[in-house]
Amino acid sequence: MIDQLFKVIQEIEHNWASKRVLVVGDVMLDRYIFGEVRRISPEAPVPVVRTTYQSEQPGGAGNVAMNLSHLGAVTQVIGFTGGDENGRLLAESLRANEISPCLVISKDFPTITKQRIMGGRQQMLRLDSERLDARPQDDYDRLINSVLAHLPGCHAVVLSDYAKGALTPEVCQQVIQAAHGLGIPVLVDPKCADFGRYRGATTICPNLAELSTAINADPRDLKGLLDAAEALVTALNIKFMTATLSDQGIALVRPGKHFIAPAIARQVFDVSGAGDTVIAVIALCLASGLNPEAAVELANVAAGIVVGKVGTLPVEKHELLAALAPELDLHVANKVVTRQELAKRVALWKANSERVVFTNGCFDLLHVGHITVLEQARRFGDRLIVAINSDASVTALKGSGRPIVGENERARVLAALATVDAVVVFGDPTPLEIILATRPAVIVKGGDYGLDTVVGASEVLSWGGQVKIVPIVEGFSTTRLIAKNMSSINA
Repeated sequence: MIDQLFKVIQEIEHNWASKRVLVVGDVMLDRYIFGEVRRISPEAPVPVVRTTYQSEQPGGAGNVAMNLSHLGAVTQVIGFTGGDENGRLLAESLRANEISPCLVISKDFPTITKQRIMGGRQQMLRLDSERLDARPQDDYDRLINSVLAHLPGCHAVVLSDYAKGALTPEVCQQVIQAAHGLGIPVLVDPKCADFGRYRGATTICPNLAELSTAINADPRDLKGLLDAAEALVTALNIKFMTATLSDQGIALVRPGKHFIAPAIARQVFDVSGAGDTVIAVIALCLASGLNPEAAVELANVAAGIVVGKVGTLPVEKHELLAALAPELDLHVANKVVTRQELAKRVALWKANSERVVFTNGCFDLLHVGHITVLEQARRFGDRLIVAINSDASVTALKGSGRPIVGENERARVLAALATVDAVVVFGDPTPLEIILATRPAVIVKGGDYGLDTVVGASEVLSWGGQVKIVPIVEGFSTTRLIAKNMSSINA
């Protein structure tokens, strides 16, 4: 169970879009050439890949930025590029993904490019174009000045080190100290074996191999590795360390203690880019004031999604919310929503190809008749919305003395039912506005309604939906329950 689950959901749905995150590091262009393998070359014992299509997208630090942007954040990326065609394609791809590129052109250095040859889902070969010798000091000065100019107003900074030369010790320390002075958390994805250059960051996020290399320990001895990592946290003056442990999950390491969030079982197609997803999610969590434990648990869920994709692809906001839906459904309080929250929840369900059903009523003194209608309604789809009349609306419909049970209590009781996925209160004469906002696939009513008397019937039919009238259980109604109770009192 994710710590602070309700707050996590609220932050993702409502606040991540307002977070501004700056990514600094080794940006590169990822090019994928996809094709089919049907024979071996007569020239050499290698497969022949018949090209079907190719694509380009940001890689390295650019992929961290991609994850942040696709999770809803306002994202900027700063790094070196060449004044070449690949640099133009990289900047163009970043803008297409709503990322602001602040790229420093390094003369005589090409844009770092990784070209992967894919035979079906299998990577056959990777070709790297890069120059790794030291850049002129003027290039680093321009990079640092660009970072300092963009820091104010940021909610988090990510240093994405792919050991391609952008993040020298001087660059790292200037960025970390400047961010620290502004109260901005700094997260580091390291590649350098000497973590000393990252001293003073908020957290360092190595993978298992990077951590074992940094502390010169056997990666098979997990306890010894994490004990040494605890000492390193103190030595480097960082708040905590976040280590991805492959199929073992993610470890959160603090001075004197650590815990591991177990990996979520998924079919794995490609692990490339999973670390970028992890650090992007943790950055947004810290930017939102969530605790590191919740951040690690959420990052673990996101990593489980991205390893099921082919290629270096970001996690989408709706995918993350969909993965949290099963846990969300276990909490009654999370099912009672506002209209705005309902619209976002429905968008999530539809993105997950789930069929949405709608019903409404007063539901005062819940009885077996209500339960039967709700159970039948749920069978028409994957998700059931129940819209209930507000207290004032019930009084207007039923008269003084009603409702017997207040709207908050009615909503919570309905939310406790396994058949119900969301409950929303409305005070309008009809729920038509909610129907129009959610566009359900099915409207369900109980009783002797006709199409001409069901609110929203013509609208739902217009977009290809259905209207279902289900029989009620004879002898059960709130009015009869009240009358029976009054008779017992008078007797």
